[in-house]
Amino acid sequence: MTHTMHPPIRRRPTNVPPQGTRGVFLALLILSVLIGVSFLIGWLLSGLTAQVLPGAPAYTILIFMLLTLLVLTPLTYRLFPWITNWFYLLPALVFILAFTVLPVVLTVNYAFTNYSGANSGNPDSASRTAATLSADRLTVTLPEQQGQNLAEFLKCAAPTCAGGTIVLYDEEASVPYRQPVRAISGNTVTLAAPVPETVEVANATRINRYEYVGLANFQEIFGKASRALWPVFLWTVVFAFSTIVINAVAGLILGILLYNKRLKGRNVYRTLLFLPWAVPAVISVQMWVALFNQQFGIVNKTLGLLGVAAVPWLGDPLWAKVSILLVNLWLGFPYMMTATISALSTINDDLYEAAEIDGASRWQQITNITLPLLRTSFTPILLSGFAFNFNNFGIIYLLTAGGPAQEGRESTAQSTDILLSWGYNTAFVSSGGQNFALASAIALIIFFLTLAISLVNFRAAGVFEEARK
Repeated sequence: MTHTMHPPIRRRPTNVPPQGTRGVFLALLILSVLIGVSFLIGWLLSGLTAQVLPGAPAYTILIFMLLTLLVLTPLTYRLFPWITNWFYLLPALVFILAFTVLPVVLTVNYAFTNYSGANSGNPDSASRTAATLSADRLTVTLPEQQGQNLAEFLKCAAPTCAGGTIVLYDEEASVPYRQPVRAISGNTVTLAAPVPETVEVANATRINRYEYVGLANFQEIFGKASRALWPVFLWTVVFAFSTIVINAVAGLILGILLYNKRLKGRNVYRTLLFLPWAVPAVISVQMWVALFNQQFGIVNKTLGLLGVAAVPWLGDPLWAKVSILLVNLWLGFPYMMTATISALSTINDDLYEAAEIDGASRWQQITNITLPLLRTSFTPILLSGFAFNFNNFGIIYLLTAGGPAQEGRESTAQSTDILLSWGYNTAFVSSGGQNFALASAIALIIFFLTLAISLVNFRAAGVFEEARK
């Protein structure tokens, strides 16, 4: 009887890392799961700590997460010894998840809620009222609410308030204690668990709940599109496109002039023209606000000496837009000038010498040699400049704060507001009512508009064709 010999099955050693792209993605996946599990355990432990010690600081979640990460990292190494070579990515992943992925996830989540200053998920300090705790520490009595029953006052989802939450305050401390509600009757609240002995209840209030509202925020935005979205979007595109064209033309002309080796004192001129870029924009823009003052600004005083009437630079919607473009020209042309000079230094001088021998004029050399060779260098600069100015919140906020007001427009989307400042006003300015949910919906719209415009720009510039080559 013969036995067929089969070659032994070779198992891949666990200490041999996967190769290529698969290995990179697998390492990133394992590290991301490690961070996610550590965060989940830290969140659970911090929640348990808050139940035992209501005054525990919020950063306990970070402490528990770090401790969990220190415990799980060696275990991960034992399961995947090859992951050692990838542990250097762990800090970068933590920062990316904390400062990029998490804000994006929260923004998307809030866009479908009614989250705002009035619906924040926090205790409503303005509605704090006196409260009395029963001897068994299970019943809280509140005063009669004017025009409201208790369920309305506590903003309960169910008429009996079962599963709801009431916030209690100690006599001495201002730390809120959230207690689950079992039921309500009249002006008394029956708690699902007794209040800790250490808490002497003196006041109570409700939680300003927020809830999911579906596409209501987007319906509101497009419902008043003619008063906010479309005019703001149009001005944003005009502002970004005009800025990059004007700055590029000015920087290109100055760069070509100052690159001329026959020009005496060109380094002095370069230094002087570079100063607007060196001075912080906060200082420069505030200087321009004073210069453009309609009554006392030096610009209008100079125009007055020439017999020209005072121009409402910052008080008229049209002139305010012109002012923004002029100030942005002042801030942006030095960068374009420097980029032009740097790109010109890469062009071989032999080309100009050959063209000059052939009898080409200076203008012909510029149009046939300089500009075509600068195209490759300037394309990414122009695209990135357009993307930057599309969201250039600083110049708008510092120079005009989105104003002046314009009839028929929303108070949060005035004549010089761009998309980003419109979202900022909606979330953080009193006229917007701190409507964080609506601002999050605006942020999502900005994202998709920016993505679409970027794709169009890349396609027009032939970036995709070059990538295929």
